[in-house]
Amino acid sequence: MFAIVRFKDRQYRLREGDVVAFDKFDADVGSRLELDEVLMVGDEGGADVGNPVLDGARVIAEVVGHERRPKLEVFKLKRRKNYKRLRGHRQPYTLVKVLSVTKQ
Repeated sequence: MFAIVRFKDRQYRLREGDVVAFDKFDADVGSRLELDEVLMVGDEGGADVGNPVLDGARVIAEVVGHERRPKLEVFKLKRRKNYKRLRGHRQPYTLVKVLSVTKQ
């Protein structure tokens, strides 16, 4: 069974047992998270679509950890003008493991 949920203005397709990277949010490692903005729940037999959300559908997840993505280097150059800039960015994210997907 899978579910499409909305969390912090983004949509994610989740299955039981998946480990998904969400944008960073404040939560302790090991804490439970209940996602109740479920837009769609489906399995082999078909799918239930909400308008806009499904009533009674929930996804229970657990926070696994907080990490940062690999460095992205941004390099600016204006030739013949003695202008060079090198900047780096590492986007933080939160790893979440999906424990259960339920619909009622």
